[in-house]
Amino acid sequence: MSLKTRHVFVEGLKVEAAIGIYDYEHGRTQPLIIDAEIRIGLHAIKGLKDTLNYEMIGNLARELIARGHIKLVETFAEDLAEAVLALPQALEVRIRISKPEALADADRSGCVVVVTK
Repeated sequence: MSLKTRHVFVEGLKVEAAIGIYDYEHGRTQPLIIDAEIRIGLHAIKGLKDTLNYEMIGNLARELIARGHIKLVETFAEDLAEAVLALPQALEVRIRISKPEALADADRSGCVVVVTK
């Protein structure tokens, strides 16, 4: 067997955020759904220190949200991707942010960003 790539992921992480550019979006929170896929190295993994801890995704997202109102989903996605990429294990990060309440006639809308070291 020849290992070509290794990814860790989190799907469907639900958070509440003060987000949006419209007046009616200020002063309240809205749900966001985060999907993250992170490419990590091909080194031997013997313990948690050798990989990327999934909990870091939620922790980083909540830290960004705690800073205050976010204007755009794209900004949040890019900031989260950069924060995850700053982790030493991360080589490439794909973040998808869904904002389920953005459009009344759609299940979800949002954006996807991919960043690489």
